[in-house]
Amino acid sequence: MDARAISLVRASFKAVAAVEGGPEKLTSSFYAILFARNPEARDFFPAAMDVQRDRLVSAIAHVVDQLEELDRVLPFLAQLGRDHRKYGVTDAHYTAVGNALISALVQFAGTELWTDDVDSAWREAIAVIAGAMMDGANADEGPPMWHGTVVDHIRVLDDVSIVRLQLDQPMDYSAGQYVSVSIPSRPRMWRYLSPAIPANAEGQIEFHVRRVSGGWVSPAIVANTAIGDRWSLGSPLGSMTRHTAEGRDRLLIASGTGIAPIRAQLMEMASRTDNARVHLFVAGKYPCDLYDLPTLLHIASTNPWLSVVGVVESEEDPWWYMHDGHHFDTAPIVGQIGQTVAEFGRWEGRDIQIVGSPSMINTTKFRLQAGGVDLSSVHHDPW
Repeated sequence: MDARAISLVRASFKAVAAVEGGPEKLTSSFYAILFARNPEARDFFPAAMDVQRDRLVSAIAHVVDQLEELDRVLPFLAQLGRDHRKYGVTDAHYTAVGNALISALVQFAGTELWTDDVDSAWREAIAVIAGAMMDGANADEGPPMWHGTVVDHIRVLDDVSIVRLQLDQPMDYSAGQYVSVSIPSRPRMWRYLSPAIPANAEGQIEFHVRRVSGGWVSPAIVANTAIGDRWSLGSPLGSMTRHTAEGRDRLLIASGTGIAPIRAQLMEMASRTDNARVHLFVAGKYPCDLYDLPTLLHIASTNPWLSVVGVVESEEDPWWYMHDGHHFDTAPIVGQIGQTVAEFGRWEGRDIQIVGSPSMINTTKFRLQAGGVDLSSVHHDPW
């Protein structure tokens, strides 16, 4: 796409997003048109569409923001195409989705904003997106999805569970990636989770799940997962792996269950003989939120290239935390994670990964940038 076409796509999308309720109205219109024209497509989606609408807006916004750097966004789209194989999506469905999105945009924008040039730019952008997703899907020779049986469920906190599964067949993924999962009590409601251990020939996989207030899937996983439950998993996604470092020293920052993809990378690195230096900060609101710190410290005790620092906002666990208190050899630092990391040292030239909530990621990036870090060296997943 040329610069003018990209500018038209971006300006028209921003105009939609700027209107009060614009993104929600756009996605509602899109799905209404898609399902009216293609009733069979409704079976791909859950009964409750709120989360799906949010994901669509996030996906469009991410791709629109990256159109000048197609070399970065095309692998992401190819991964999405591979992941969508789990729905039974065909090339014809991509055409239907593109046409429905154009119709929704025209309906929302009106003739004054939707000129012939804007129409042409969007059709070009959609062709690029659909083409990359179809190419990724058609090139994948692996299964459209994996199935596994829950073999262990540990509720480490009231709102956090560790779930281990035995897959029917091993999944090949890079430590640091994430997969979509579907549980029996929430059919067709796919939730993205990061494996907390590296891929292995035995087909074992582990997830750390925090209950999200108001969520559909995570509360059911934390409270109701039972041994023997059968889960479905989509293709691996994401590029946040140790391979981003290219031999450089690394700074890893995780909050809560965001430790899972970083933990998997550290376990993979611990099986290697040659590693760059790694400085890990793991954060939580209370000491109990550092539930996996003993494992991380154990890895560090036998791998001198790794340093681990715990950070908490409060020194005391809350009154409702009923488990035995944690006894750490080194007390966690008390403070806000972004500020603590920025003040701890200088991190220029490091390969940096951040995993946590959007607000935690943005605050930490701001603190690092203020400390002289080039944000091009900072990696985090888009959603």
